[in-house]
Amino acid sequence: MLITWWYLYLTARSIVEQSLKMASVLHKLITPIFSGTPEPPRNKVTVVGVGQVGMACAISILLRELADELALVDVMEDKLKGEMMDLQHGSLFLKTPKIVADKDYSVTAHSRIVVVTAGVRQQEGESRLNLVQRNVNIFKHIIPQIVRYSPECIIVVVSNPVDVLTYVTWKLSGLPKHRIIGSGTNLDSARFRFLMADKLGVHPSSFNGWILGEHGDTSVPVWSGTDVAGVNLQTLNPDMGTDGDSENWNETHKMVVDSAYEVIKLKGYTNWAIGLSVADLTESLMRNLNRIHPVSTMVQGMYGISEEVYLSVPCVLNSGGVASVVNMTLTEQEVAQLQASANTLWDIQRDLQDF
Repeated sequence: MLITWWYLYLTARSIVEQSLKMASVLHKLITPIFSGTPEPPRNKVTVVGVGQVGMACAISILLRELADELALVDVMEDKLKGEMMDLQHGSLFLKTPKIVADKDYSVTAHSRIVVVTAGVRQQEGESRLNLVQRNVNIFKHIIPQIVRYSPECIIVVVSNPVDVLTYVTWKLSGLPKHRIIGSGTNLDSARFRFLMADKLGVHPSSFNGWILGEHGDTSVPVWSGTDVAGVNLQTLNPDMGTDGDSENWNETHKMVVDSAYEVIKLKGYTNWAIGLSVADLTESLMRNLNRIHPVSTMVQGMYGISEEVYLSVPCVLNSGGVASVVNMTLTEQEVAQLQASANTLWDIQRDLQDF
């Protein structure tokens, strides 16, 4: 009997010793305390589309330390994997512990904010309606997948033409309108503030000015609302922004409209400014800041606009999306321009098919 117990003891000790030898460095180093299901991310951001704009949005969001997880999605698997690896290799310098990527939208699950930059570019000679229709067909695949895996998310649309595609996203998603936001004229207004501030010799944050309406050719500069340190510029020059202005300030708005075309002509695309703009919007949403941004939202019933269109007006953004809209005091001319901008968008929307 003694021999049997001794044999069992030696056998057990041998097994324990072998187990210790076979234990990984991980098991030797770490003693688990909690073995339940891991907590899902609380501040996850997804970027759909890893082109120049998508990656500028991604890096801008990472550098602002806004997400506890970043997911990337695209149909181009090699580029997608390469972009993911490149960002992961910089993890030491970031505060986002998890960066993932996949062409399967399950990787986007539990996102609080989804930034959509995917889409096709306008071909030479292609009509704007045809471009929109091709992007609608792409969005018909993207948007339902986003909602399937993150039904409580806020969607920020960046793809152009952004106002029409934000409307399309709202229709395809079935989500409430306050959770569908277009990047809109947040960038146009930033360009306006930079150009005006540069002429006035002040920092862009010290010049207050708004571009409303369409993110495009029919955008509306609110000259009646421009000021520096509370000094309304139209009180100094009542003709500011009009054709009769001897100082030709209206040329600044023309420069805003032409900015993207000029940058594209010089470098082939725009990306950094829109990336920074989207990160700014993401910060207001993620951190519940109640900051005011000119972004694209549903404006039916505002400023005499009767159709279902998305265009940019000053919106209060917080963790729920668009919390409210600021009713700006506009001149009759500015209201007319805003209505014309809405009509331009509706003329495109009403001819769209299959969504």
